[in-house]
Amino acid sequence: MGPLAIQRGSSAFELFPAETFLGVEVERMKSANAEERGAIFTRREVVHFILNLTGYTPDKPLWQFRLLEPSFGSGDFLIPVVERLLITAARHGKSSRDLLDSIRAIELHRETFHSTLSEVLSLLVNAGFSLSDASVLADTWLCNGDFLLESIPGSFDFVVGNPPYVRQEMIPAGLLAEYRRRYATLYDRADLYIPFLERSLKLLWTNGYHGFICSDRWMKNRYGSPLRRMIADGYSLKYYVDMFGTPAFHSEVVAYPAITVIQRAPAGNLRIAHRPEVSTESLARLYHQLTGASENCNGPVTEMSCIADGESPWLLAADAQPSLSLVRRLESEFATLEEAGCAVGIGVATGADKVFIGPMKELDVEDSRKLPLVMTRDILDGTVNWRGLGVINPFEEDGTLADFSRYPRFAAFMESHAVKLKARHCAKRANGNWYRTIDRITPSLARRAKLLIPDIKGDAHIVLEEGGLYPHHNLYHITSGEWPLAELRAVLMAGIAGLFVRAYSTKMHGGCLRFQAQYLRRIRIPSWNKVPEKIRRQLSAAVASDDKSAVLTSVCQLYRLTPEEMQQLAPKECSCL
Repeated sequence: MGPLAIQRGSSAFELFPAETFLGVEVERMKSANAEERGAIFTRREVVHFILNLTGYTPDKPLWQFRLLEPSFGSGDFLIPVVERLLITAARHGKSSRDLLDSIRAIELHRETFHSTLSEVLSLLVNAGFSLSDASVLADTWLCNGDFLLESIPGSFDFVVGNPPYVRQEMIPAGLLAEYRRRYATLYDRADLYIPFLERSLKLLWTNGYHGFICSDRWMKNRYGSPLRRMIADGYSLKYYVDMFGTPAFHSEVVAYPAITVIQRAPAGNLRIAHRPEVSTESLARLYHQLTGASENCNGPVTEMSCIADGESPWLLAADAQPSLSLVRRLESEFATLEEAGCAVGIGVATGADKVFIGPMKELDVEDSRKLPLVMTRDILDGTVNWRGLGVINPFEEDGTLADFSRYPRFAAFMESHAVKLKARHCAKRANGNWYRTIDRITPSLARRAKLLIPDIKGDAHIVLEEGGLYPHHNLYHITSGEWPLAELRAVLMAGIAGLFVRAYSTKMHGGCLRFQAQYLRRIRIPSWNKVPEKIRRQLSAAVASDDKSAVLTSVCQLYRLTPEEMQQLAPKECSCL
């Protein structure tokens, strides 16, 4: 497909095929299977709902607007868009020439592109256009290329679609490097839909509308922070509809989908709905509720002021809304964990657990080169029951790698596994330090008392480890030189940890939360030296006697909680010892 010169007023622009750039890798992606290219097919009822929310409706002169579909696939969005355009064009007697600049749609996968192109041609011919005029329109509207690489001058009144959900490891290395060079939001472990959001938002005219259905992970996760900042600086989130657990697609998906409608305009109020019934009638009702008068925002729809604040996570989940005011109050009055003298970290990732981890007594290295290891299975019942595993430590206390000449058994063990260890990605990046673990091991951490927190749980599960064990990478840890850890654990387990992590964490299937460092660091507590002496004594006595009611009383006094606020803590359990 050659470059297409398209006129709009006095300006012309071209769509250049992406295969002229990084040709081999783009060509490979053009023939990828559905999983490799992240193809998910959206139900027609949901598509019409999104088009309505963005304002792309047949009662408007749609030929006067420009709409972009950046990854049209089998036409889930594109076909309804064409149908709506043809309805309004026929009503006003518009010719094919009037429609030339109305749609731009891009699809990378070659076979899918040609299949959908044929369907668009049929629609146009059935609408009364000659085959010649239909071909000109279809060839003008549709492009077989990579949205993230194609030249797309001009801006759009509407951008709609379901961007591809492709993990970074599925993208050819050269292509990924070029994406990173072009898109600032492709940060950390961001998936491909993130730069799709960035580019499509930047292609909006002022006051234009953007409607996507895609994963909601970016709204809270670390990798979404540059995108959140970009939106806060020039856009307004108008509608958010949580679609988790609904049949929004033609097949089951692992992602947590949400519909977002974003306007390129100053920030204003946001309307929210959660998990609607997916039917034509139900979504039509919800559309009227979302777009109606403010006084009608009740029941399934809530309204709130702008939530975009720099790169801060967006608290939009249904279970975060009732406690949001309490979270905001505590954030304004109390310090973060780290400001209060605590440190949050994660255990060691080795990159080769079968080499570095084993029964402590069977690890054939010098005693100084191994540490007792604690894993999630060692703390399942709320106490530490060490199963005897150890981890080989290739680091000295100062962070340098252990010298083979000083530790002959350690050297022999590492050399016996050299082929496997050198094949790891972290070894290839380590300038010859092939026997390191991914994370540095600091032996002094094993000696310190610490709170251990498994990554994935339904609610806070925090265990006090008195010292002697080193945590594995699926455990987060909290240490403190100021707070006594038994008392800190009691406060966190009384609902405070759950309150903040429920608000900020992304949810897993089954309703589990991610107790990751980025969320734990958002927990607010007073500094221990600022806790009144009476409450200190009361809390310590409650911990010593395992009096859960007294712990809750102390927490209530510590945070000055009202009875209504206490209900928002809603701990599933408060096992303080």
